Amino acid sequence: MTRVSLFSSPLLLGFDHVERMIERAAKAGSEGYPPYNIEQIGEDGLRITLAVAGFAAGDLTILLEDKQLVIRGKQVDDRERVYLHRGIAARQFQRSFVLADGIKVIGAELGNGLLHVDLRRPKPEAQVRNIAIRTSGDGRSDRLGIGNPAGES
Repeated sequence: MTRVSLFSSPLLLGFDHVERMIERAAKAGSEGYPPYNIEQIGEDGLRITLAVAGFAAGDLTILLEDKQLVIRGKQVDDRERVYLHRGIAARQFQRSFVLADGIKVIGAELGNGLLHVDLRRPKPEAQVRNIAIRTSGDGRSDRLGIGNPAGES
């Protein structure tokens, strides 16, 4: 069965990386732990908040890997404790967020069992550029100089 891509239109040139980012986001979205919120903070700020009760700062790592924010947590089981009942298990997690071009990670803070990761989304600047049109001497459209700056064959 052939898979039809959302970005297979000939009018959408160079968007194959967007399709890969969407696929990564779909995979990352299936993770269930830990729960998280994403908030709009001000005009250009975002905040990701993860509920990481029981994790210390040393148990957590935050990495930016090729436009993907990866937050990992790993608790070490304390072998000296003797539990009569254990309802809170030491566990590991990995939560990933695919970031759009230009989004910057500002910082992270851990407090009261919540990990806050602040992001900044810059305002896009409108770009208008006039493209000069070159012509060839014989008027043939197949000799517009693509790959040949002088327009000669």
